[in-house]
Amino acid sequence: MPEHHPQRQFLQVELYRSAAGERGETRLARKLVEFSPEENYRFLQNVCLSLGEWKIQIDGLLLTERGAIIVESKNISGQLYFDHQTGEFARTDIEGQRTVMEDPTIQLNKNIRFLTKFFKMNKIQLPIKGIVVFTSKQCEFITKPQNSVVCKTYQLIDHLFHILNSFPDMNTQPNLSKIDKLLQKHQTPYKRLPLCQLYTIAFAELKPGIFCASCKNHRMFRKYRCGWMCELCQTVDLHAFETTVQEYFSLVHTQLSNKQLRQFCNIDSPFVASRLLSTFDFEIAGALRNRTYQLKNKD
Repeated sequence: MPEHHPQRQFLQVELYRSAAGERGETRLARKLVEFSPEENYRFLQNVCLSLGEWKIQIDGLLLTERGAIIVESKNISGQLYFDHQTGEFARTDIEGQRTVMEDPTIQLNKNIRFLTKFFKMNKIQLPIKGIVVFTSKQCEFITKPQNSVVCKTYQLIDHLFHILNSFPDMNTQPNLSKIDKLLQKHQTPYKRLPLCQLYTIAFAELKPGIFCASCKNHRMFRKYRCGWMCELCQTVDLHAFETTVQEYFSLVHTQLSNKQLRQFCNIDSPFVASRLLSTFDFEIAGALRNRTYQLKNKD
């Protein structure tokens, strides 16, 4: 995007939050290595399920022989407040600014209700509880919710064992392998909109050309046999064009035409664009000028 684009600062904040969330999930996964109960268990990450139009995404699902524990992960820093009277959740950052946010325990309860219904429909007799884990190292609980379990990453293992011990004894041991396979079978992949559609950014606002990872300019051109070369810093990248096409599908649209490729990559010749497109294993629809290309669905 151009340096002075009006949404650039907002998107930089979004990128920071996304990266922080990934770091939090990594810390959570490392912490769960310490969880070692005597019975069998399985920990599943990013469980996406649907019942008709009702879709959920569970950050972590711990399956044990005594019950299932949904782990909701949140990377939120600052002072955290759960208001018992209003039911609101807020945080105050290091600059003293207070922000009211969506209460993560509400999302946790929704996921518990969904999974309870899903288990009942599939005749799985396994009680379900949940916990919200705040993975940021710079968070402080000022108040906690009365009816939900929330904790920091370092407190997680103790809370998991406490929840595990609160489950009633089971008459028969559940088949965790069977439950795992059932959940994998019903996984509903998350379909993200291309980012320009998600953030309402016009295709024409993007910088055209093939990006050079070395000097951060869009000035690469095809050099016979050696791949793509940057005309500014002379860096050679064999996969520069492939990366740019992948970026198109992530940023712009799920379909690509010869004209759109030329506009996005700053290529003048439709014949050159056609030859480059033929090197990909795309799904093709239409003929001649109306031909479009899209990524193949993978099982």
